[in-house]
Formats: sequence, C-alpha cells, structure tokens
Amino acid sequence: MKILERINSPEDLRKLPRNDVRKVSTELRTFLLESVSKSGGHLSSNLGTVELTLAIHYVFNTPFDKLVWDVGHQSYAHKILTGRRNKLSSIRKFGGISGFPKRSESVYDDFGTAHSSTSISAVLGMAVAAKLNRLNQGKDRRRHVAIIGDGALSAGMAFEALNNAGHGNKDLDVLVILNDNDMSISQPVGALSNYLARLLTGKIYSSAREFSKQVLKNIPPVLEVARKIEGGAKGFLTPSTLFEAFGFNYFGPIDGHDLNILIPALENLRNLKGPQFLHVVTKKGHGYEKAEQDPILYHGPGSFNPKEGILKKKGPGKKTYSNIFGDWLCDIASLNKSVVAITPAMKEGSGMQEFAKSFPERFFDVGIAEQHAVTFAGGLACDGIKPVVAIYSTFLQRGYDQLIHDVALQNLSVLFAIDRAGLVGADGATHAGAYDLSYLRCIPNMVVMAPKDELECCQMLNTGISFKGPSAVRYPRGQGPGIEVDEPGRTGVLELGKAEILRTFSGDQNKSENTNMTKIAILAFGSMVTPCLEVGEKVDATVVNMRFVKPIDEDIVLSCAEKHDLIVTVEENVISGGAGSACAEVLSNHKNSINKHTSYRIYHLGLPDRHIDHGDPKELLRLQGLDSDNIFKKIIQLCA
Repeated sequence: MKILERINSPEDLRKLPRNDVRKVSTELRTFLLESVSKSGGHLSSNLGTVELTLAIHYVFNTPFDKLVWDVGHQSYAHKILTGRRNKLSSIRKFGGISGFPKRSESVYDDFGTAHSSTSISAVLGMAVAAKLNRLNQGKDRRRHVAIIGDGALSAGMAFEALNNAGHGNKDLDVLVILNDNDMSISQPVGALSNYLARLLTGKIYSSAREFSKQVLKNIPPVLEVARKIEGGAKGFLTPSTLFEAFGFNYFGPIDGHDLNILIPALENLRNLKGPQFLHVVTKKGHGYEKAEQDPILYHGPGSFNPKEGILKKKGPGKKTYSNIFGDWLCDIASLNKSVVAITPAMKEGSGMQEFAKSFPERFFDVGIAEQHAVTFAGGLACDGIKPVVAIYSTFLQRGYDQLIHDVALQNLSVLFAIDRAGLVGADGATHAGAYDLSYLRCIPNMVVMAPKDELECCQMLNTGISFKGPSAVRYPRGQGPGIEVDEPGRTGVLELGKAEILRTFSGDQNKSENTNMTKIAILAFGSMVTPCLEVGEKVDATVVNMRFVKPIDEDIVLSCAEKHDLIVTVEENVISGGAGSACAEVLSNHKNSINKHTSYRIYHLGLPDRHIDHGDPKELLRLQGLDSDNIFKKIIQLCA
C-alpha cells in the first residue's frame, strides 16, 4: 500500500517520520496529475504547492490551527490530505466537491476563497477571535496561517490587511506565507512583482552569497549546511524589505519544494509570536514538465492524457463569446485610435491575447485590482480616451463602489464588457454572474445590454463604445448560437432602448400546444432568447428579444400587456431586482394608462434566491427551469 493511501487526515501525516513525507510528496503529485487529467480542474497551481501543503499540515495542528488558501484553486493537495482523496475525481462536478475551499464541505476549510486577496483579512479576524475566546494563551495556543499567491498579493485588500495586521497586533499569532511562483493565472504585473523578482536576482543577494562562501570555505561543515539552505537563505542576506515596513518579521525567500528547508522553517515560525511573513518560492506545474513549460495552458484544463499532454484541437471550431469580444476589440481599435482595453489579470480568459500583441501601448493589465481598474478607466475617460474594461461579472462586484462613484455619478464614457454572465458551471456559486443585471440597472446613467447571439453582441459593443456615458454588455461563458461575424467593429449600432419582436402570436390552434389558446408574450433577455424562441413556436407565443435591460423598451412591454393574457419574462440572472422586475415596474408605473378592459398576468423566470453550486452549465440551467423543455412546461402550466 502506498503511504498516501494511509493518510486520511493531517493527523495521519503528522505520525510519519520526516523522511517519509518526501515519499508522500512524490505519491501526492502523481495522484494529482492522474486525477485532474481525468476530471479536469486546476492543475499547474496545485502541482506547485504539493510540498508546501505537506509541510504546513505536518507542522501545524490542523484543524485547531487555522489555514486560509488564497486563491483557493491551489488547495487540491490540501483537500487530498484532509479526507477527500477518494472524492477528488468528482471535483467541480455536480454533487461533487468544490474546486475551492468551502466551509460547509470540511472542518479543514476554514474560509471560502474563490475570489483572491481575502486571506490576510480573514486570518486576522480569526486571530482576534482566538484572543477574545482565550485560545491564544500558553503552549497550545491557536496559530493562523494565510497562504497567498503572488498574484493575489497585488490587490489592495491584501495591503489593507497587512497594514492592519502588522501594527498594534503584536500579541496575535498570524503567519502570512507568500507563495511566489511568478504566476497568478496570467503573468503577474506591476511594481510588486518586479520587486520580488529583484529579491531573487539582485546584486545584493549575489554579492552576499559570494562573500559568504569566502567566509565559510575554511569551515567545511558550516559551508555544507550553507549550501543546503542556500536557496532558502536569500532573504536573510537582504536588508530591509517592504513587509518589515508593514510590521511583520520577514523570512525568506526559501525553496518551496525542499521539505528539508520548509519543515524546519515552519517549525521555527510556529513558535514565534506576533505577525510573521514567510516568502516561499515555488514553480507552477512543478514535477510535470509540460505544465512547467506552459503553466497558463495547464492552469485549468479539461481531461487529457498526461503522457501526450494537451493536444491542440484541429480546425478553428466554434468561437466563444470571449473570442468574439477579442475579435471586436481588435477591429474597433483599428478604426478608433482612442480605444484602449483594461483587464484585471484576465487577459486570456477575456480573449484579449491578440489585442495585447497588436496594440501593446493601448493594453493595460492592472493585475488583480478590480477597484483600480474601474477608476483607472474613469480617469482615462475624463480626457477623451475610450476605455473598455473587460471583466468577469463576478469580479465587477468588487469594483461596485468605483462603478457608481467614479464612473456613473460623473457620467463618464466607459464600456464594461462583462464576461461569464449567468451560471458558469464548474467554478460554482463564487464565480456565477447571477447578479449583474440587478446591481447594474439600479445605477443612474447606466445602459445595460444582453445579446441573443454573437452578431448582436458586436452590435451592442459598438453601441456602448459610441454612447456618451457608462454602458455594459453582458454575455455568457462559452459559445453562442454560432452566428459568424466578419468585421465585428463594422456591424453597426442598435437604437438605444429598442427591443426586437422575433415572433408574433398567430392564433392558429393547429400549430400550438397551448390548448386554451392563451395569448402569451415571452420577453426574453440575452442567453434566454434562443430557448424561448423554441418555446414560442410550440405554444404560439409572441417572442421579444428585449436587448436592453436599461433603458427598458417601455412601449413593447405596454403593448404586450394590451394584447396578451400572459407575459413571461425570462433571464439568466436572479429574479430579485432583475430584468423581469424592470418589466413589472413599467407596468406598475403605467397601470392607469393601460386599457381598463385588459386583464394580463406577469410571471418571472430566472435564477432563484439561493446560491447555485458547481456542475455542468446545461444541467444547472435545466435544474433551475431555464432550458426550453422546462420553460415550455411552466408556460403550459400557467395557461391551464
């Protein structure tokens, strides 16, 4: 039996001799690669944290001691060691375990961290709680560890927490471990990344190392020890650091793949009181050469053969909405020299690689800094630049105050290209773009659009870039209906606030499964237009592609109320405050102008008032009643 198969909890790991922990690291890395290559999931980041995870659980008394992983997609080895080894094949699948730490999943998951840069704030809160609960006294005091990636450290929230933790909290046992792998998802950017690189390659370290060798060469035993810890002693040879200025005791950088360095270092730090900072250097994809060479490709792959690696698909294939946006961005930038693009560390995910190559001086990756991205765009817009902020729906939530205060309040012309709208599948509730229609449409001056297909997406982007004020186009993850678009920047603009009638109620009883011949109007938004059109053919309904959530087409909504018995709104957004609510508000505000003899009902279909876990997107939509079969069944039920 392999040693890994005998480890069902960190307590089992801590019973092993230290020499066996190294054997476990080999088994654990092999298990990770074999499992993720079959199930899909985050690979590169987890291969890089195998030794670090083992060392942390070997030294700290988990779950009594608290660990927070940041970003949480690097926690697969942690899950394996904490009783979920046999469930790893189900990761990110419906009914399976989450791809991120999840408090309801395990007592070892102390904090959910699917969004980045929250770990230091969380462990500081836990350390204060331990103090208030008198758990930080004596030999068995509780320790609190934040493991944060270098990309996550670029966010302002991490520095807010460092500033708070390092001063006035000398009695709190907080250890921040910086997992410095020179990678977040994309290449890290900014002054902090450059600073960390200089620590590893700077002249100060190099000259100090050579000086140390000369001093120690006549003391062979000491020189041998120095050689063994050479990769781990760099920080000790470096003078004052940024982190010491924040009030932390700084140690490192140390080799994050050498257990002979990691374990003793953590044991020593465990016995220190107050805020400590350990700088650990790892390699993303470590131990699997293909992932080491291309960590971005292997960041979150689907299933593949580890021997062959990820094979490139033959032929162009159907484009995703992200690809369509990337094509549009390049095309519009060639037509309009004032267009620039901004992303908070999501160049690849947002389809911006070609733009970054073609227009490097107009491409701005600001790192994991969504708040800064929004205000930065506002500043550009003040002087006639046309900024396009490419951002996931779930991440725009982090820049919400800036969206209101720094853009919309000043009516600045910023276009938000909002990717991953609606349910996103394997990443689950933390990444679902379920709220943007609700939180955007309540903001004055905003224009909010949702396309039915790829062509309309380009037309909406053109509409937004030409609009004098803030605008947003929200589109789902993955592929659309498959409409080919040539020269996307030249596809024209839409009339502001005008919907499109795709089908009209005919009254032909022979062509309808609506046996009561109820006059139905389906008002569909974005990704829901295609399934609603299928339903409209079955039940002989008027089908409207609403296009605009704000400004809503009031004339269409009122006309549907005058001419139909039942209005059904359908959106891939929470029902609460969403696009359907906008339609209901129109009817409520104009109730006195609607023909008194009109008797209509309105019903809303959308995402429910609960968080929806991970799974296949089509299956998740079906379970929420947002596929064509279930929309049809619900409408027939309403007509009965």
